Amino acid sequence: MGEDKPIQIFSSPEKNIGVNVVKSPVKLTILEMLRSSEMEFDEIVSNTGKSKSTVSVHLKSLREMGIVSFKIHPKDNRKKIFYINSKYLGSVNLKDQKELEETQKEYLVNNIINDNGDFTLLLFHTLRSMLIQEGINIDPVLQATGNQIGKSLFDSLYDEDLNQFLSNIGEFWENHGLGRVSFEIGDIIKVTSFDCFECELLPKTGKPACFLDTGIFEALFGEYFNSPVSVIEIQCYTMGDGKCVFEIEPLN
Repeated sequence: MGEDKPIQIFSSPEKNIGVNVVKSPVKLTILEMLRSSEMEFDEIVSNTGKSKSTVSVHLKSLREMGIVSFKIHPKDNRKKIFYINSKYLGSVNLKDQKELEETQKEYLVNNIINDNGDFTLLLFHTLRSMLIQEGINIDPVLQATGNQIGKSLFDSLYDEDLNQFLSNIGEFWENHGLGRVSFEIGDIIKVTSFDCFECELLPKTGKPACFLDTGIFEALFGEYFNSPVSVIEIQCYTMGDGKCVFEIEPLN
């Protein structure tokens, strides 16, 4: 069953290990569980359905790779709690690869070049489409990149008045060809984006694709509220929605 799992890629600065590619189905199962929450050894054994010795061998290997670490249970020093000790970069799915229309010359000419699109849009769209075609998922890296961009933009867009801050974001988006955004203010701020630069022309995968935007909004609003925020994309062009909609909620 595990042989169909996408290969996962992690990075760890520990001992200058760098980037690790995980292919083992058992290791991938363990990592999928630990990405959701920390787990005791016996929980991992129970959930994988593997023997204690098998799980122990794989956990030892993951620790040596710098991907996983453990701490002693606060109420029972005989037990260990395992957790991911590295950054998840993405995955590669090697099955069902096929050539996508969105990577082809005719599609690019008709939808970007003949529409006088910015050349950077051509570069970005083609790169994202090729990654999707090859089964490479770098969503966590895109979101982290968006975070860096958002932090860099914040000072130039900031205004103490929330409405003016949102107006500044909308103006920046439109002036730089990123699309048109509107905002609804409540306990949750809803951002609606049309003509989205990140995903409008991407293949319809049925899943949200705007992780760069997500990262930018996460940084902008996190800085504004001086608090972590949750940013969830609930509608997307790649889901067939004709627009992208994000829900932004301060966590404190």
